[in-house]
Amino acid sequence: MYVSHLSLLDFRSYAAVDVELEPGPNAFVGRNGQGKTNLVEAIGYVATLGSHRVATDAPLIRAGAPRAVVRTRIVRGDRASTVELEITPGKANRARINRGQPVRTRDVLGILRTVLFAPEDLALVKGDPDGRRRFLDQLVVQLLPRTAGLLADYERVVRQRSALLKSLRGLRAAGRSADLTTLEIWDAKAAQLGAQVLAMRLQLLQALRPLVGAAYEQVSDADGAAELGYRSSAGEDPDDGDAVLPADPAAAPPSAADLEQALLAAMAAARTQEVERGVTLVGPHRDDLVLTLGGLPAKGYASHGESWSFALALRLASYRLLGGGSDAGDRPTDGPGAAAVLPAGGAFWDPDLGTDADPVLVLDDVFAELDVRRRERLAELVAPARQVLVTAAVPADVPPGLLAARFDVTTGQVQRAG
Repeated sequence: MYVSHLSLLDFRSYAAVDVELEPGPNAFVGRNGQGKTNLVEAIGYVATLGSHRVATDAPLIRAGAPRAVVRTRIVRGDRASTVELEITPGKANRARINRGQPVRTRDVLGILRTVLFAPEDLALVKGDPDGRRRFLDQLVVQLLPRTAGLLADYERVVRQRSALLKSLRGLRAAGRSADLTTLEIWDAKAAQLGAQVLAMRLQLLQALRPLVGAAYEQVSDADGAAELGYRSSAGEDPDDGDAVLPADPAAAPPSAADLEQALLAAMAAARTQEVERGVTLVGPHRDDLVLTLGGLPAKGYASHGESWSFALALRLASYRLLGGGSDAGDRPTDGPGAAAVLPAGGAFWDPDLGTDADPVLVLDDVFAELDVRRRERLAELVAPARQVLVTAAVPADVPPGLLAARFDVTTGQVQRAG
């Protein structure tokens, strides 16, 4: 797939802009602060309904404007689809597909899929667990768009359960007895939904583990093996990074039914502490993706270069997994589009997405952050992709093979270079 057209209205620094894009490499070049990242951020928003730069939608609206509109034309095979998103702070966003009647915004998920490399990716290795959880969940939603509803339902149940825990804490502080019957009902709901989220993440990790290891070898000097684990509040030993993942990457992870029982047991064990603190302490919203390099935690032990290589490996592995739905007959086994399968042998993707589903690759000011060897290796790996969107301050930052279509970006304007 590729994006053939991008139109923005009152998005970030753009009052209005229209850009015709091409398959293959497209490079947006301009000084810092001119709006290069705003363009690829808008494309990523259509794919994920979120920004890689901010947690809320308000900063996406141009100052003084009531709303922003992002419109993209996405080509897959011989079909083209138009997706329009209207972003309005404080209100529900609106979406249209092929200029039809408004639909739920999450109904557009899966039409466009992207994998974005950005300087912020370093936080996947060095940052807090919430960024790694978001990485997993966003990848799952791109692979299986229908799971967006499951994640939203789980978040809602956790909020309601935590509100109940706060009220129980207040009753105890006032010396009044608290009826835990309602809490038990919310325990069951949180465990049921949480087990599905957890099972989904573990299945994803089993598919990612070999891909991340192989990708790390490709972009680094391979001084140590890059491995993935999962620290779960439902594990027997929360300090064990592989508490709920089988040691054998080819083995199936625990079932949702088993995980549901584990979550219920963990909630029961933590009940006193949860009531005292008024917050839900057990569930996938408290878990962490564990990254190890050479048997040591990457966070705190990996060098800056090793951390960058690990972050790049996570994104390359994501790209390969997202491409699992395409025809694998002439796909490479180790390039950017190499397909991946689940331990059970099935491709981890949604058959409804159709073929030619390789995601758009976005490299936002990444090359300036890399040393020469990593820059050249990454360019070599991503160049064969169906579409690559690159941002850079100067043309010299972009490897020559990725400058096929160049756009010069100045404040509020995007022009195709001759």
